[in-house]
Amino acid sequence: MLSLKAHPSTLPPGIDYRRLMRDHSDGRIPERLPLDWPRYLLAFTIVPLCWLGMQAVHELGHVLAAVLTGGEVARVVLHPLTISRTDLAANPSPLVTAWAGPLVGTVLPVILWIVGRPFAPQHAHLARFFAGFCLIANGAYLAAGSLSRIGDSGEILRQGGNVWTQWAFAIATVPLGFRLWHGLSPRFGFGEQPHPVPARTAVSCAVLLVVGTTLELLISPR
Repeated sequence: MLSLKAHPSTLPPGIDYRRLMRDHSDGRIPERLPLDWPRYLLAFTIVPLCWLGMQAVHELGHVLAAVLTGGEVARVVLHPLTISRTDLAANPSPLVTAWAGPLVGTVLPVILWIVGRPFAPQHAHLARFFAGFCLIANGAYLAAGSLSRIGDSGEILRQGGNVWTQWAFAIATVPLGFRLWHGLSPRFGFGEQPHPVPARTAVSCAVLLVVGTTLELLISPR
């Protein structure tokens, strides 16, 4: 055991002294201390990683709808320095295709989280965060787009859709996304009773972000 009565500088690097004092009020802590840097690495990488994943799932919805309705996909743009989009050479059902992006982009991550939770409970909070991110991003995207008639929202309006269905979608998805996020901060190493973040989890997210960004820079058109 180690004593917290010593000066904080005697603790191993990467350890939050104030956090240890809060969690171990008796002044005694285990010999093996959880590292503090993984939670910051995870916090720094999880949002951009979710952004890349959200765009990929959103465009998958457009692609599936186009293929299933007899359309033809010209290219899918996932370049990290631009907003993702799916260009179609033929699109016989434009309203269906336009709606499929936000619908698949919100429903599929939630399904993956629910289905995968029993098989990988130690990573369920990551899938839950991603599902919440997709709900918020897609809902806000349609709500904002309906005001300026851009993106999928503009296409929906041009094909006979209305603003109110898009706002109803946003009202349903955005609060649900925040509901999924509620209470997750301890699993990311923050809050009143934070859980230790495994270094492997944080590094894996960082590697996925670097690899995903690199592949999109090299492969995706703009």
